[in-house]
Amino acid sequence: MPKKPDHSAACTHLSRVDRKLARIIARTGPCALRPETAQSIFEALLESIIYQQLNGKVAANITARVKALFPENTRRIRTRRGLVDGFPSPEQILGATEERLRSAGLSRAKMLAIRDLAAKTLDGTVPTVKQAHHMTDEELIERLDSVRGIGRWTVEMLLIFRLGRPDVLAVDDYGIRKGFAKIQRLAALPKPKELLTYGERWRPYRSVACWYLWRAAEMKDLPMAGEQGGKSATPAKKSAAKAGTKGKRPRAKAR
Repeated sequence: MPKKPDHSAACTHLSRVDRKLARIIARTGPCALRPETAQSIFEALLESIIYQQLNGKVAANITARVKALFPENTRRIRTRRGLVDGFPSPEQILGATEERLRSAGLSRAKMLAIRDLAAKTLDGTVPTVKQAHHMTDEELIERLDSVRGIGRWTVEMLLIFRLGRPDVLAVDDYGIRKGFAKIQRLAALPKPKELLTYGERWRPYRSVACWYLWRAAEMKDLPMAGEQGGKSATPAKKSAAKAGTKGKRPRAKAR
C-alpha cells in the first residue's frame, strides 16, 4: 500500500487562517484522508454511479451483485479494506444485456449510465489514471461531465478520494455545507458561491478543509444556530457518510 499522506502542513495552514476550523482540527486530530489508489478511473466512477442516492448498505449489496454477474472475472484488488473482488471491465459491461444488468438491482437510469461510462472508457473519453494525472481539475470535470450520470460533484469526489488532489472544494456537497454552517453557527446552509468565496483562505489545502468540514457535520454536539446541541444531526447525504472512514468519495470511508 502507498505511504500514508502527511497532512501536517495543511492542518497548520488551515489552523492559522481559520480559528473556527482550527477548533475542529484540534478536536478531531490528524487528517485521515487517504486516496484509494487501487481502482481505475472507470472502476471509481462505476462505484460512484451505483452509490448515487442510495443507503450505503443497499449500494454495497448492489455493487456485490453487479460483480457477481461476471463469475469469469476472478481478478481481485487489494484496498485498505483488504482483498476485494474486482469490478467487471468496460467490455463485460457492454457485453451484458440490459436485463442482466438490471437483475443486480440497478435502476434503468443507472444501468444506462454505467453502459455509457463503459463506452466512453473504451473510446478514450474517460482517461486512465496516468492520463488524469496530467490533466487539471477543471479539464477532468469538463471531460467526465459528458458521461451520463456523472456531474461536477461526482468528479470532485474522484479528485479527492481517488486522485488525491489537494485543493478541491466541493461547494455543492451537503455535508461540507452542513459542517460549515455548524462551525459558523449559521441558521441555514451557505450558498455554494458564499462557501467558495470564504474558502479562498483555505488554499492550497481545500481538500483537507473538506475532510474536517465532513467531520464537523457528524458532530452531534455541534449545532447550527437555533438547534440544540446533542440532537441527532441531519445525515449529510451520502457525502458526509462516505467521508467517514475511508478516503474516496463519501461513503463511510475515511475522508
